[in-house]
Amino acid sequence: MGGVTIYQVAAQAGVSPSTVSNLLNGRAGRMLPATRRRVEAAIEQLGYRPNRAARQLRTGRNQVIGLVVPSVANPFWGTFARHLEATALEAGYHVLLCNSEREPDRERRYVDELWSDGIRGVVLCSSLPDLSHLMPVVDEGLHLVAFDRTAQAGDHESLVNISLDNVLGGRIAAQHLLDLGHRRLAFVSGALGSVNRRERFRGFSDALEDAGLDPAKALVWSGGPSHRYGDLDAAGLGRTAAAELLATPEPPTAIVAVNDMCALGVCAGIRDAGLRVADDVSVIGFDDIVLADLAAPALTTIRQPLAEMAAAAFDHLRAGIDSGDPMPGQSLLMRPELVVRASTSPVR
Repeated sequence: MGGVTIYQVAAQAGVSPSTVSNLLNGRAGRMLPATRRRVEAAIEQLGYRPNRAARQLRTGRNQVIGLVVPSVANPFWGTFARHLEATALEAGYHVLLCNSEREPDRERRYVDELWSDGIRGVVLCSSLPDLSHLMPVVDEGLHLVAFDRTAQAGDHESLVNISLDNVLGGRIAAQHLLDLGHRRLAFVSGALGSVNRRERFRGFSDALEDAGLDPAKALVWSGGPSHRYGDLDAAGLGRTAAAELLATPEPPTAIVAVNDMCALGVCAGIRDAGLRVADDVSVIGFDDIVLADLAAPALTTIRQPLAEMAAAAFDHLRAGIDSGDPMPGQSLLMRPELVVRASTSPVR
């Protein structure tokens, strides 16, 4: 039904227009559950659709936030987007999704467009160490939350960083394999140019050093300095890496992959070589995407608390948007969790 107004919804529900407005604008905290159900039923029956342009003129805010991820080709980012959207919708916000492939120019174009459309908050997930390409927009008033990235020297004073403790995650992954008796370990990644990947590798190296092994002698596959991050085909990257590593004179008995999609590709490469995952080569991933538990064998991995991290990202973003002023920069670090499944086993 076209042209339905907030007053018609109020009349249908038997409430005041301000009560309907409170629900639409995320201010239903003190509303009786029965009242909320009546208003929601009236909205559904009448087919009411809020006018976003009018709401922005009335409140001075655009109830939309931006989300810039490397690529939803990796299910990890699709899951994060789902959690962030669910949290945002509860507060009356919507989410616009952009895929940047970690290219600074592309990120800047997306963020410029979002800013031009009145969007004042963005969650950025590329984990690049240098975000100077976005600072002109931040200086204009954009509220930016960097996800899966720790604070770096030269960051803007208002930047919020929310991340897993990736150093600890990399250490836990390597330690799990060391505890199983493995000593020939490999680390597989695309380019090590992002903050999260560098930190995972650092944790991996720290665990080897603590075990009396020389990290410099560990097998590290990143595809070379010109290799891209592999966000569009992480599984293919892992498969190629496994083929090359297993063809070396002293192949690894265990492999740490930078993320789960890469790990699944590594598993495929192990099978291509006529070997068995876990029995011949143990594999551990990172993220705990939904495919990890469905793989055969199921993938041992490092779990990120995505729902909590998405909620924290939105809360920080909304606080900045609501204040209308630059917020002091903050950093939030969350703890990883080892999830042991069938893709790792004691060295033979």
